[in-house]
Amino acid sequence: MTKARLKTKVPKTEWQKLKEELRMLGWAVLGPLALMWIIEIVDVFVLGGWLDSFGLRPREPRGLWAILSSPFLHGGFPHLLSNTVGFLVFGTMLSLRGFRRFVAASFLIAVVGGLGVWLLGRDGSVHVGASGVVFGYFGYLLTAGLFERRIGVAVVSIGVFLLWGWMLLGVLPGQVGVSWEGHLFGFLAGVLAARIFSREPLSRILDA
Repeated sequence: MTKARLKTKVPKTEWQKLKEELRMLGWAVLGPLALMWIIEIVDVFVLGGWLDSFGLRPREPRGLWAILSSPFLHGGFPHLLSNTVGFLVFGTMLSLRGFRRFVAASFLIAVVGGLGVWLLGRDGSVHVGASGVVFGYFGYLLTAGLFERRIGVAVVSIGVFLLWGWMLLGVLPGQVGVSWEGHLFGFLAGVLAARIFSREPLSRILDA
């Protein structure tokens, strides 16, 4: 007579759940950054900057495809390094709200912000870089306290304003060689994301 052994599933401890969540958040932030650097290294040293021609071109049909790809393209390493700092700081801060919220907010910011540039950007311009997403994260963090009306979130929003409020100047026109449209529409998309995700039913789903 053989005895069958039943494997019982041991429930995960809170610490294990926390480690899994942190691992997912790490990939959510560092994964896209790693891809940006790999693409830029290949573009600079192998393709001679050819990939930049695939940036977002306002009102051109092929520019629609670049709404999601242009954040991964950059005009050189200084440009990429600048966006890396902002992406790490604001992306990490937003990711602490949870994996689902971070992914949903990132997607909405990239699509809505990119669509705004495609519809209203300057004729003949080509937009590349993750600064629109960075400004989207900034806009989300800056206004989340206003929409959610929770003390902890409000404190973060106030802190973001005090430390980085000067970034609001980046949404103004007149900066040569800078996609202020990307900054502006990325910021507005971040505010929109903060407003949408502050609604109670959706907020519960994202925080589950």
